[in-house]
Amino acid sequence: MVAPRDPNTVDGVVIGDAPLIRVRGLVNRFGEQVVHDGVDLDVRRGEILGVVGGSGTGKSVLMRSILGLRKPDEGRIQLLGVDARSEDPVTRRHIERNTGVLFQDGALFSSLTVGENVQVPLKEYYPDLPDSLRYELALLKVKLAGLPADALDKLPSQLSGGMRKRAGLARALALDPPLLFLDEPTAGLDPIGAAAFDALIRTLQQALGLTVFLITHDLDSLYAICDRVAVLADRKVVAVAPVAELETLDHPWVQEYFNGPRGRAARG
Repeated sequence: MVAPRDPNTVDGVVIGDAPLIRVRGLVNRFGEQVVHDGVDLDVRRGEILGVVGGSGTGKSVLMRSILGLRKPDEGRIQLLGVDARSEDPVTRRHIERNTGVLFQDGALFSSLTVGENVQVPLKEYYPDLPDSLRYELALLKVKLAGLPADALDKLPSQLSGGMRKRAGLARALALDPPLLFLDEPTAGLDPIGAAAFDALIRTLQQALGLTVFLITHDLDSLYAICDRVAVLADRKVVAVAPVAELETLDHPWVQEYFNGPRGRAARG
C-alpha cells in the first residue's frame, strides 16, 4: 500500500501553509529593455492560478525565471520551499523532480514515440525501474491525459495538435509532481478541443491535488477553471484576484481585456 503524500512537505522539505511559489521584487532585463520591474506574486497550494498580460509583458519569462531556466537580474524566488535561484545540484533536483511543465508547443522529442517521451523523466530519476514498469507507468499517464492506449506507440508527427498537447501533459505528469506549469495549453485548439482540455486540467487538479500555474490568453479558460488570475502589466503584477473582482479593476488594459466583446462573451 502506498503511503499518502504529506500535505505539509514536498520530498522532505517542510512547506506547511506557505505558498508553493513566492516571488518578491523580480527584475528581468534584456539589454536596456526592462520586462519585469519589481514583480511580486504568491501561488497558493491547490489553486489554479491563471497568468495573463499583453504581448511582451513577459508571461513565459516569469515562468522560466520561477523554474530556474532563466536567471533574473534581481529578486527572490521561493519554490517548493527552496531558493529557486540556487545552483546547488540537490536543490535543482528537488525542483525538477517536483514540477511538471507543458511548454507551448509540447516540446516533445520528434524521434521518440509518445511512450518513450513520457518515459524520459522516469529513466532520469528512476533508472533502476524495470522496463516493464516504466512502460505501464507511461501508459497510465497517457490515459490520464485523455489519450487512447494506442497513442503510446505513435510518433508526435502522427498526432493532431490537440493530441500532442495531451502527450506533453502526460510527460509533465510522469513523476507525479505536485506543481504543474502550463504555457498556453489551449493555443491553436478549436473551441471544443480547448473546452475539453480545460475540463481535463480541472479534473486532474482536483483528483491529484495539483497546484497549477497557467499562462493563457484564453478568456474561456480563465472563467472556466481558474481560481485566481494574476495580471501582468506595467512591468509588474498589477492585480491577483478571482475573475469577477478583476472585471471591476480600474486599469485600462484590464478593462479592455475583461470587458471587451470577447470578455463579455466568455462571461456569458
